[in-house]
Amino acid sequence: MSSHHHHHSHVDDDASSGRIALAFWLNATFALIEFVGGWLTNSTAIMADAVHDLGDALAIAFAWIMQKLSGRQADSRFSYGYRRFSLLAALVNGGILIIGSVWVLSMAIPRLMAPEMPHAQGMFWLAILGVAVNGFAALKVSKGKTLNEQLLNWHLLEDVLGWLAVLIISVVLLFADWPILDPLLSIVFTLFILSNVVRHVIKTLFLFLQAVPDRKLRQEIMDKLLEIEHIRAIHHLHLWSLDGEKHVLTAHLELDKPISTEVQTAIKGDIADTLSGYALAHTTFEFEQISENCRDIEHHH
Repeated sequence: MSSHHHHHSHVDDDASSGRIALAFWLNATFALIEFVGGWLTNSTAIMADAVHDLGDALAIAFAWIMQKLSGRQADSRFSYGYRRFSLLAALVNGGILIIGSVWVLSMAIPRLMAPEMPHAQGMFWLAILGVAVNGFAALKVSKGKTLNEQLLNWHLLEDVLGWLAVLIISVVLLFADWPILDPLLSIVFTLFILSNVVRHVIKTLFLFLQAVPDRKLRQEIMDKLLEIEHIRAIHHLHLWSLDGEKHVLTAHLELDKPISTEVQTAIKGDIADTLSGYALAHTTFEFEQISENCRDIEHHH
């Protein structure tokens, strides 16, 4: 028996692409403002943020393209659809963010030894604008559920925290000659973001390699299927994810006795009801009679 459930959420895909597009335009525009502001305030911290935001804009542009592509219909080449392209974008974005974070650390650590005094008042007003722009973008993208959007949200959150650090530093520097606070705060927030990004990248990599998205979920599904009348055992139960949000499930279901077509139809209905509460984009099941050998017996598990 084989059944396939297709959930084509065009509204969700369009909303996701819209959020990513907004984040791109805000980042790209503000990066240009930062370059000018960094030059006017003689602040290496702002220039570093400008380069980082420019990298973010490029990463978001790539994610935008991948997100649009992932919403395309399934075809003869990609029979499960294009949703996994968003995982590819998440991996690339994670890599860019890790490289960017390492670059920021390489800039900030030497400044501990030779801190420079920037134009504090100019930093203050740029920081206010930076928190507002990046905070608005992060709020919009945080509504997304895909791993792609989650990683983009960390891009934007890093920018918000960075500008908060600049804001705090600028206020302090207006009243005290402590330029070393700049690299110290930059290092702290970059390490915080880096730890979260690495965790997301590892999760995305496992999903990209078709690992089980949630082992507890897999066991829960198996237990519920075994509660259905006439299903005595299950093997070849495979659960993997298209994009971290929509999953694929396949299994061989062993029956306890020969059953009629009418009973098979009833079992299919029970399976559909049992799995209705899970985010399964595609499901495929095969019934095996009690005296029937599994054709995949060599790989039985």
